[in-house]
Amino acid sequence: MYITEALKAIDEAGCDILTRRRVREKEEVPGALWHIYHARDSDKIRDLLNKVAIERGDKLEPHHDPIHDQAWYLDSPLRERLYKEYGVEGYAIIQCLGDAVFIPAGAPHQVRNLHNCVKVAEDFVSPENVSYCFHLTQEFRHLSDTHTNHEDKLQIKNIIYHAMKDSMACLMSVTREAQVKEERDSSPPPTTTTTVPATDKKVSETDS
Repeated sequence: MYITEALKAIDEAGCDILTRRRVREKEEVPGALWHIYHARDSDKIRDLLNKVAIERGDKLEPHHDPIHDQAWYLDSPLRERLYKEYGVEGYAIIQCLGDAVFIPAGAPHQVRNLHNCVKVAEDFVSPENVSYCFHLTQEFRHLSDTHTNHEDKLQIKNIIYHAMKDSMACLMSVTREAQVKEERDSSPPPTTTTTVPATDKKVSETDS
């Protein structure tokens, strides 16, 4: 029964034809359904969620964030409205047993379990996405002190500091080695002094 419901959710999620074939023809068990959006669309998603909350009569609390609060799930009607009103469309991805899903820094995402799952997640900072990570840190600072995401878990400033410190140490080490080599190559060769051993000479007097 749950397989039928999972396949129905996959069909309604906007997954591509290859994904739909994979879970049917190869009989792989779908574990989770992901929707991942581009980081540049974050503010548009926020605007939609705030608009929907107001339409429902909810009060927007200060220092809250509809994305970081993790209180919303974009179902099919909301995803359709997001596309029609803002032109935003995400990527629907099915994660099967053994699959790893990479989520770029700052990318809004949501996940729905289609089967019993155990999640293993690892956060990391890549050089290409430092700017997005720093932007996320700034967003976390505006949340309330009691918010679960208020803490700077990425520690992006410490990462940047230690990365620069290690880089400078490596550059200084290479520079010192180059200077030592240059001094060694440019210094004149040492002068070699040849010492001629003295010959013992017997001085004799000739009798006259």
